[in-house]
Amino acid sequence: MKIETDTTMHADRTWEKIIMKYNRPDLRKSLWQILNTFVPYVGIWIVMYFSLQYSYWITLLLSLPAAGLLIRLFIIFHDCGHGSFFRSKKANDITGILMGILTFTPYSPWHFNHRVHHATAGNLDKRGVGDVWTLTVEEYLACSKRDRFIYRMYRHPLVMLTIGSLYMVMIVNRFSRKKMNRSSRMSVYVTNIGLLVVAVLLSLWIGVKAYLLIQIPIVLIAHSAGIWLFYVQHQFDDVNWDRSQQWDYKNAAIQGSSFLKLPAILQWFTGNIGFHHVHHLSPKIPNYNLARCHYENELFREVKPITLLSSFRTLHLRLWDESARQMVGFRKLTFLRR
Repeated sequence: MKIETDTTMHADRTWEKIIMKYNRPDLRKSLWQILNTFVPYVGIWIVMYFSLQYSYWITLLLSLPAAGLLIRLFIIFHDCGHGSFFRSKKANDITGILMGILTFTPYSPWHFNHRVHHATAGNLDKRGVGDVWTLTVEEYLACSKRDRFIYRMYRHPLVMLTIGSLYMVMIVNRFSRKKMNRSSRMSVYVTNIGLLVVAVLLSLWIGVKAYLLIQIPIVLIAHSAGIWLFYVQHQFDDVNWDRSQQWDYKNAAIQGSSFLKLPAILQWFTGNIGFHHVHHLSPKIPNYNLARCHYENELFREVKPITLLSSFRTLHLRLWDESARQMVGFRKLTFLRR
């Protein structure tokens, strides 16, 4: 369902006043969230170590809730970069850097790209930074066979959710690039050094093999789930994209970001990030205020939710059809070309 763009609420910018009261981080809630996420993560990690003595299948089973907690730690990392987790910039940065080490993600470069993503989400003329590679139907048809193959592989769920997570963890997050500024390069180095220190200490305690058998599945599962979440947040049936001339921040936030309505336990593990339309409207809202902001305001009543089941159906969407103003799959493309 598309929300009309010419309503009085849109025109008078009442939404800016609505979200202001949710923008304030609560120190007690923030500290409690760190405590109720980090402590269970460490606890499950230790239990996984002892489970190695019995069956690795038990270890792998335990890696699922551990990965869920790692995603929740990543949401804290994410909020810190937006300056929404604490009122103090220093507290946000220190916490974010530490969470970045736990989640294998360098703080500064990830958030630089993420800020660009927030400023350009839903803008067809400003794709390419911090987003999922998306071509229009016309752009795809103009590609060579080689480029079409690469695009198809990139967008294939099995590639995106397996090789994609490996690529993020082992390549993108581990190496600096020429275009990075000094702060981003240093962030990559600090994160890598932190990871090395933690890995060495834990390996000296339990052995290299045990460390790898525990940490690798947790990280890969968490990052695969994270890629899926990020995909669903901006690739769904009712998503809206516009060219720069028509692009509007508020409409891009509410119509270009999904409301992923998850079961309560998954909503907890994912730190309410399913309320992504609210988050894009105001990145300053802490994750623990997102659901309250959504349910307390008429502004979001018309936003159509995506359920867990329907979210998997979005994986067939591949291209933006500008004429039909909707995402389509390759099968639809074949039909259109007849």
